[in-house]
Amino acid sequence: MARKPSSRRKTKRSLMGRILRSKFVRWLLILILVVGGLGLWQMDRHIRAEFEGKRWAVPAKVFARPLELFAGAPLSVNDLKIELQALGYQFTDTVTKPGQASISGSRAVISTRGVTLPDGVEPAQQLRLDFSGNELHQISTKSDQELTLVRLEPALIGGIYPLNNEDRDLIQLSDAPDALVDALVAIEDQDFYQHFGISLKGIARAMWANMRAGAFVQGGSTLTQQLIKNFYLTADRTLARKLMEVPMAVLLEYHYSKDEILEAYLNEVYLGQDGNRAIHGFGLGANYFFALPLQELQLQHHALLAGMVKGPSYFDPRRHPERAKQRRDLVLKVLFDEGKISEADYLMAVNAPLGVVAKGTLTKEAYPAYLDLVKRQLREEYADEDLSSEGLQVFTSLDPISQRKAETALTSTIEQLQQQHGEKLADLQGSMVVTDPQTGEVLALIGDRRTRYQGFNRALDAERPMGSLVKPAVFLTALNNGYTLATPADDSPYQFELPNGDVWQPQNYDRKSHEDILLIDALAHSYNLATARLGMTLGLDKVIDTLSRLGVEKQMRPYPSLLLGAQSLSTLEMAAMYQTIAAGGFQIPPRAIRSVTDAEGEALSRYPFKLQQTIPAEPIFLLQTALQEVMRSGTGRYATSQLPAGMRVAGKTGTSDDQRDSWFAGYSANRLAVVWLGLDNNQSLPLTGSSGALPVWTKYMASEPLLSLENYPPSGIDYAWVNDVNGKLSDQRCDNVRQLPFIKGTLPKELAECTSPIEQNDENPVQRSIDWIRGWFN
Repeated sequence: MARKPSSRRKTKRSLMGRILRSKFVRWLLILILVVGGLGLWQMDRHIRAEFEGKRWAVPAKVFARPLELFAGAPLSVNDLKIELQALGYQFTDTVTKPGQASISGSRAVISTRGVTLPDGVEPAQQLRLDFSGNELHQISTKSDQELTLVRLEPALIGGIYPLNNEDRDLIQLSDAPDALVDALVAIEDQDFYQHFGISLKGIARAMWANMRAGAFVQGGSTLTQQLIKNFYLTADRTLARKLMEVPMAVLLEYHYSKDEILEAYLNEVYLGQDGNRAIHGFGLGANYFFALPLQELQLQHHALLAGMVKGPSYFDPRRHPERAKQRRDLVLKVLFDEGKISEADYLMAVNAPLGVVAKGTLTKEAYPAYLDLVKRQLREEYADEDLSSEGLQVFTSLDPISQRKAETALTSTIEQLQQQHGEKLADLQGSMVVTDPQTGEVLALIGDRRTRYQGFNRALDAERPMGSLVKPAVFLTALNNGYTLATPADDSPYQFELPNGDVWQPQNYDRKSHEDILLIDALAHSYNLATARLGMTLGLDKVIDTLSRLGVEKQMRPYPSLLLGAQSLSTLEMAAMYQTIAAGGFQIPPRAIRSVTDAEGEALSRYPFKLQQTIPAEPIFLLQTALQEVMRSGTGRYATSQLPAGMRVAGKTGTSDDQRDSWFAGYSANRLAVVWLGLDNNQSLPLTGSSGALPVWTKYMASEPLLSLENYPPSGIDYAWVNDVNGKLSDQRCDNVRQLPFIKGTLPKELAECTSPIEQNDENPVQRSIDWIRGWFN
């Protein structure tokens, strides 16, 4: 006989039936399904909108100038090495692939990577370069075909990052080496190409590990889930986040192919932290850890990057090299066990060093002061959001070779000065700006003695008293108002009563005054008394106007002390002033940017060569002659003794009041450099412009392939011989004479007495010349 169900069981069943038949419950279930469906629909919309839209805020990339190679280029083998090091080339005995170079004696063989520039494409090719001294003699291809011009790829020198400070170099899946993809899938998600977004096996394994540990210690996430976490969610290990991952991963796999998901992962994955900058994606990771493009990495490099995904900080190869090597070797073992690599490849890779470059050696980190200038000039035309998110490409005029030489000159000279003067100069600082005097392009810029320091930029922001660097403006004012280089200058003691009753009483550096001297010598020897008298005679308003026309934008105050440089400018502002002098009176604002393109290489902006003649050619030529005299016989003569014989350069030393600042500004035909040395606390230095900044300038200029200044006078210039004591017209064969240029119509009217070993008689050719000159004036 069948057993009757108990009354208790009947009661339970009838209660459950009544609940399920309840309208309230049915509507509640329907509501749950509707809300869940709406939630999934909203989640699906969000996933597709983010994935198909603008996935990342891509920083602007800033590049140096591309090095131009042509027969006759002023380039040495050592200069080429500097450039190739900045580009991350590998030096080998035999060149077999792009990014490699071999240098032996006066010949270099390089395999270029090829590059698309704003004005054309440079193909990847193997080149043979033959040098003769400091000149590139010939360029030819592997098949001995001579080439006229080749440009190397420009070095990446920095980026402009979004507010979250994420940096990445986007790559396409087709650009990712197979070894990297194999290593990533093998160590992170072996079932990636089989699962539908989640791995039940992986989840079960992770649940068991978490249960044993009593905490979330293992995720079991697929690459798809990891992408969801990084792209849409947070990194917090919570149950809610894990529950969100599952439906989102399934939806992502439903809409997009495995290749699309993998490509996004390769660009999104987090690999480390560089200060405030977050390193994302394998494209940037290759450069950050190995200073190489992703395509030039070897098997062991790919294995290390793939292994770091599990814990970028824990497996950081710079901080934890042993731990990183163990993880890399594990990835290589998995690849070998799966048959992805041969035993020979495995043994070679597992025995290879990590190959990680030291932090701070990358060109992308090397030029913070220059990058600061680029950002400021860009913001005159572009919004911050565009610069930090649109993937713009910024091509600049930075010359890595000139930059390296300028850094060496500044840092080595500061070290020498510190050894000479001890504690007095323990905190000596410096800044430097180098330009092309013909174009105004900024070739190098240093903002701190620690050349990679990313803080206060002294080249742009430290405004310091100009000292005697202002004097050329005073003398130019005179030359533009009827004075000549032969005009006598009064260097006797001078004082001037100020409106408040104080007395301004300047002194020469040596505390001595001098007899009347020619204007050219007063500037060459930087006499303060002569300069003060001259400036006050001309009028402060005229001197200020000259400064403005020389490119000084800052408003100068009409105080007498201005004439001796008591007012302040930055190193870059001083470079702008001397740029106008070097360019023959054409005002050419210093510029760092050549062009800007969008992420696809389409030109957005060009920064063309701009110039405006603000000073007449004739007086500026006279000033240039005087500045050459500074270097020949005046305060800058030390430099002439260190430069190649016959090299004509021009420049001016500068020392501010109480020797708080040491300046030098000078130029050749192809290089202009301004150097400042000083202490941030504004204390006095045991240095002048001649003993501090000038040696920096000299060491730098001596390392460059200089072009000598050519004295081509404008049409409005005449040359004449004058007595070098009183400036009166004389004859070439008289004693104490020199030849000077004059603006037409300003030749001296008086004749000097000719003292000469030659007997003064009717047959004396010197006397006949003087008589002829006298008759010409009459």
